[in-house]
Amino acid sequence: MKSESDSIHRGLTTPRAAAVAGILFSLLLMASMVLIRTAIPADPLAAATDVMRHSRRLSLALNLLPFAGISFLWFVGVLRDRLGQLEDRFFATVFFGSALLFLAMIFTAASVAGGMVRLMISGPANLIGSGVYALARIQIYQAMNTYAIKMAGVFMISTSTISLRTGIVPRWMAFLGFALALMLVLSVGTIPWMLLVFPLWVLSISIYILIENFRGVSRTAADPAGEQV
Repeated sequence: MKSESDSIHRGLTTPRAAAVAGILFSLLLMASMVLIRTAIPADPLAAATDVMRHSRRLSLALNLLPFAGISFLWFVGVLRDRLGQLEDRFFATVFFGSALLFLAMIFTAASVAGGMVRLMISGPANLIGSGVYALARIQIYQAMNTYAIKMAGVFMISTSTISLRTGIVPRWMAFLGFALALMLVLSVGTIPWMLLVFPLWVLSISIYILIENFRGVSRTAADPAGEQV
């Protein structure tokens, strides 16, 4: 019975290398954003000629986003695993909900952008003449620079609050998260590359967790069920 219980517990334990998911998310999202920003004019009402010239670059950027989203979900799972039984229902709801809403906004913007690119390749004249292009550009801009960026800020605030209460990351990382989150929440979409703050913050936390895991240091509360005979 004891060996069976230990086997089940080992099977449900998050692997140490799972923190790599946060690093992958950060790198994939930053790569996708750089490709998009360099291919699309900053002004959502700009002409469509530049977008048409860089359609391949845009397609590559949009194809990276689903993998970034999968990695982000894994990263959220890593943080919840470190919390263990210390997880508070209120903060866990805000933490998990903001993570899902952030992904929803990213995927919504990406799906609209992907459809726009396909339509521009097949018949750009009809797309631009009907006003669909301008509407799609504004919708993508609003989803990314208004809603996604705010949800990223809420996720950072809830994660930093949980970190201060449980000590899953150093206090300076939590306070840095608060400061950067306020920048995201209070921004009005006028600062270029503002959304890069979020993946850079996730990258720093993921590197810390990965190093700590491989050193064999655990800051989470011990699981009583895993210690029972």
